Amino acid sequence: MSYESIKELVDRFEHSDIREMNVSIEGLSLYLSKNDSKQSHDIVVKEHDNQVKEVSVSDVETTEVSPKVEDISGQTIKSPIVGVVYTASEPGKPNFVSVGDSVQVGDTLCIIEAMKIMNDVVSDVSGVVTEVFITNEEVVEFGQPLFKIS
Repeated sequence: MSYESIKELVDRFEHSDIREMNVSIEGLSLYLSKNDSKQSHDIVVKEHDNQVKEVSVSDVETTEVSPKVEDISGQTIKSPIVGVVYTASEPGKPNFVSVGDSVQVGDTLCIIEAMKIMNDVVSDVSGVVTEVFITNEEVVEFGQPLFKIS
């Protein structure tokens, strides 16, 4: 099963009314569940040699991730998932945003890689980036501040 096929399957699951799914194809078992109150998604991958790897990530989105926002003196964009953050689209390219940059709703602020899936973190507010709390390739936690936009 290819990476793109898995990504499409997870995306369809996320946007469906299905609460739980277990798929086995070509020696790969994939279990997805949206059954707890925090909307966590547990993914269990069983490989050919019957070793089981289990990962639990809260609020996984496969295309764009809607950041959490709060704070009165500006909007703090927080990490919606656990993963490795990338501040640019690829090595050697300029950062998506820097302090002083203007952003609009829907602008990509960074990418967070979780379970080998790249998730765009987009701004849900317009304004100016006043603080950047992360560095490229840093591991971020759920709810960790990433940017402040005023």
